[in-house]
Amino acid sequence: MNLAEQINEGIKTAMKARDEVRLRALRNIKSAFLLLDTAGGNVSDEDRVKALQKMAKQRKDSIDIFEKEGRQDLADKEKEELEIIETFLPAQLSESEIEANIRAIMAETGAEGMKDLGKVMPLAMKAMAGKADGKLISEKVKALLNG
Repeated sequence: MNLAEQINEGIKTAMKARDEVRLRALRNIKSAFLLLDTAGGNVSDEDRVKALQKMAKQRKDSIDIFEKEGRQDLADKEKEELEIIETFLPAQLSESEIEANIRAIMAETGAEGMKDLGKVMPLAMKAMAGKADGKLISEKVKALLNG
């Protein structure tokens, strides 16, 4: 069963269970998938995962903004949706796994300081695409290069 079919089945289940939160999140996901489909071309599950990652990042950014503005009610809604979106994403790397990957890339490229940031970042982002948040990768690379 591909990702789009899983979402459709999840919508049916959420409707039967009267789970408003899950239903809202799944409908948002389905909407994003429909936009992908109408853009044309062949849409793979990989493209759908990228759309889910984008949605997750948008939710995280919204949570930060809502919490800064003191709108906990809206932040809670976004957190609920984020949890559901994350169930469809591949497992994320832990911080120690990210650090190990970056150290391996640094050893491979001979990177020693911040001047080598341009060598390490593109390789790290490519190696961990979809498996770790880009912001976290960037922070780890900078911390390790600073030393």
